[in-house]
Amino acid sequence: MSNMSNGFRPCISLLTFALLAAPLGVAADDLRISGPFTHDNLSVFLIHGTRPDAAKGKLLTLHEAMDAKKVVVYETGTVNELSIENQSSQDVYIQSGDIVKGGRQDRVLTTDLILPAHSGKLPISSFCVEQGRWTRRGNESAEQFGTSDKVVAFKQLKMAVHDPNAQVQVWNEVANARQSLAETVTVTGAAGGAMAPNPPAMPRSTSMQMALESKPVVDATAAYIKDLAKIIDGQNDVVGFVYAINGALNSGDVYASNDLFRRMWPMLLQSSSTEALAERAKTARTAIPDVATVKSVLADADRARESSKQTNGRLSITRKESPKALLFETADPNQAGDWIHKSYLVK
Repeated sequence: MSNMSNGFRPCISLLTFALLAAPLGVAADDLRISGPFTHDNLSVFLIHGTRPDAAKGKLLTLHEAMDAKKVVVYETGTVNELSIENQSSQDVYIQSGDIVKGGRQDRVLTTDLILPAHSGKLPISSFCVEQGRWTRRGNESAEQFGTSDKVVAFKQLKMAVHDPNAQVQVWNEVANARQSLAETVTVTGAAGGAMAPNPPAMPRSTSMQMALESKPVVDATAAYIKDLAKIIDGQNDVVGFVYAINGALNSGDVYASNDLFRRMWPMLLQSSSTEALAERAKTARTAIPDVATVKSVLADADRARESSKQTNGRLSITRKESPKALLFETADPNQAGDWIHKSYLVK
């Protein structure tokens, strides 16, 4: 280990456990930051909070719900709108950036929402994250989507997903991400050294999902995940994370509860590890920011004036922008403390 972050219309590493906790002036919440926890060029800061764990046991993630066959996502034949149905008695949390695999082409869902229990079929907005295919892939169903076990990686792609008119930009960013990954895994191996002869090739598919689950990428990100996955163990107050790549702050997610964060953590870590892999040899590394810097960036975003607000079912999503970061804050009046998710994208 190493010195160890449109809705319904929608190498050996060493872990240095440096706990540098400080109050975080984010709204009225009593939050603190610990870290950094670093593997190679990826540094993670954990966000700790003392809010009641109001959502514990009440919300399934989309990944969990689809895996348990409790939610069905249907192909509509329209690129930017799918249909979704919660067939269970539990509410389901869907996050902007969740990828659904299958149908006529893989899609990314574009906004946070709570899918109510026994919802019936409802429309949900999406972007295509795969160009060219418009038929069944292999043994998958063309009428339904089979899984949702990945979230989009790469900051520019995350930003594009939040723009309701950005399908072309999403395609472009997917192509850029796949190219960066292909170049990285061709040059370096899983541990960052010289690649072995005849390395496995990246898939020819244009799909972001297929790139994320390809063997070269999975193998090359394994060390990141092994080193960093357990940094939240034994810490029942962790509600989010922020990460830096090559020393530059990148993105972060904070949730209303430790329970919801833990449910999302494996996919969030995989996403950030994939981006770190792609950036490993692209830019010069700088000093890892300290806790005070992270605190300042997040607090400035929270204090920024809102630039837009949309309603999505029972949720409202507010966009704020400071000179240093974008913040998308999802509020749920049914949850204690109102907000349920904050997504930070550092400029």
